[in-house]
Amino acid sequence: MKRNHLYSKEEKLFQDKNKIYSAQSVKQIVYSTDARDFGQVATSIPCQEACPAKTNIPGYIRCIHEKRYGRAYELNRSANILPGVLGRICSRPCEFVCRHGEPDNGLSVAICHLKRTCADLKPVSHRIIEGLYAPTGKKVAVIGAGPAGLAAAHDLAVLGYRVVIFESMENPGGMLMYGIPEFRLPRDLILLEINNILRMGIQLETNTAVGSDISLDQLGKEYDAVVVATGCVSPRKLDIPGQELENVHHGLEFMKAVNEGLTPFVGDKVVVIGAGFTAVDCARSAVRLGAADVSINIRKTGEYMRIDDSEKHEAQFEGIKTYSLIQPSKIIGKNNKVTGIEFKRTGMEKIDTPPYRISVPIENSEFIVPTDSVIAALGQTPDVKKVSTRFSGLDKKGHQTGIPGIFAAGDFVTGSSDVISAIAGGRKCARVIDAYLIGEKRKQTVVRLENHVTTDRPRSHDFIDRVGMNTIDMKERLFKSTNEVETGYTDDQAHEESKRCYLCNLKYEIDPLACIYCSACIDVAPKDCIKMIADVPVNPDGTYGEYRETDDWNAVVSIAIDHANCIRCGQCLSVCPMDCISVTKTELIEIDT
Repeated sequence: MKRNHLYSKEEKLFQDKNKIYSAQSVKQIVYSTDARDFGQVATSIPCQEACPAKTNIPGYIRCIHEKRYGRAYELNRSANILPGVLGRICSRPCEFVCRHGEPDNGLSVAICHLKRTCADLKPVSHRIIEGLYAPTGKKVAVIGAGPAGLAAAHDLAVLGYRVVIFESMENPGGMLMYGIPEFRLPRDLILLEINNILRMGIQLETNTAVGSDISLDQLGKEYDAVVVATGCVSPRKLDIPGQELENVHHGLEFMKAVNEGLTPFVGDKVVVIGAGFTAVDCARSAVRLGAADVSINIRKTGEYMRIDDSEKHEAQFEGIKTYSLIQPSKIIGKNNKVTGIEFKRTGMEKIDTPPYRISVPIENSEFIVPTDSVIAALGQTPDVKKVSTRFSGLDKKGHQTGIPGIFAAGDFVTGSSDVISAIAGGRKCARVIDAYLIGEKRKQTVVRLENHVTTDRPRSHDFIDRVGMNTIDMKERLFKSTNEVETGYTDDQAHEESKRCYLCNLKYEIDPLACIYCSACIDVAPKDCIKMIADVPVNPDGTYGEYRETDDWNAVVSIAIDHANCIRCGQCLSVCPMDCISVTKTELIEIDT
């Protein structure tokens, strides 16, 4: 059952269809493409598996623990290119699956706050490292300087292409610059991390809209490939009577005006419709514009809001109320100005398909709420025809558009998502274009396996409370609307929070040929993570399935560690009388093919 991946330093380099091995003088290392290793990483490291960009989260948290902030920054940047930005506004899919946040394990590790820490605390002398390829002599145009476009441009520049970005707005950044308020994301930080991308020799053409200032067909003739990454720019509308009245704002347009330094009218009482980050941003911005009574109104209950708990907390702290189980049915006005909004109450009903519970309106439940303005933050959709009318279809996985040499990435393909997903999409698109232009894949993802001793985390670290984020008080927030609310961790706070990570990239494995079935490891395991098994099924993709457990010693074929439940405490290793448990550090990395 156990496969010997580790090879001695005397062995020569060799390669076969499954694995690429590299022998080193000190460490024993394997680079594997075996499906079983990819499956093990996906099971063992849920935070990394949940991250669309597959960021090496245990790796950078360990570097923060060692106060190697520059290295932590580089580990982040190698996956998501904008660590400081994402350390503030990431949607945190990693934290929702963090093993530390499972029942009886406490709260999840503050992964996003730690990501910010490596950007905030890295030395001023830190040098960004890029593994550059030789120039290809080919040119690629990227339409849109948002997260997806920047990610694609960066990776293509690294791969040796001449890249030009065409951006319709005055500044690069897309939604980062115009959709997210400055009190969450400082503009100097955005420009700093964008300049770290542009410094690769990427040319940026702002105030240039493809479809009006320049055509997609023209770019297709002048460049070897084109990436369309214009995102989602068309706001979804309420589609109810009264939406054409003055002081009815669409969320994206409202935030764009605020971020350009304008002061759209909100009045004293503001009603926000929506359940996502933009809705909360609009509500918090309205408070800073002087509104005294701001509410967020949602069709479902608060648990279905597409925001994290910290955003809910900050909105509540700033006096914003949330009303659930209501949906707007009509906006009321006088002299073409909003005076109120009619809501209808809703109820939750179960269905047999995802999302399994939906909201349905309740007949004859209408009521009216007086208001001075309404902000509809219902999300956005891509405007495909604005770029070109020639698109025959968009392939979400292959990044194809149906036009030879024209590719697409980010929200333009998938619809409105989040920043980390857009970055992941841009990077994948760059790989597809490289293979298209070169004729072969020049990079591949492998599992790096390195022999390891054991964890050096004392068990007491498992019981450390999550370190809260430092914030400014309400007076400072309102004194200047652009003051950043969250101020980041101190060095000591970052070190304390980093202790909490289980280091799920450490794989503990029992050698069945050396095990004497004494069950000492089972007796000391703090979780139900070491099991007697009768069989290990193999899935069609080559990965291992769920262990088939047994209580019958006559049916036991092995004692195995369940990586999905193991918290890497090292207790099993310390009590094993046969020294038959090994530890391997596993990481997803990119190498040349």
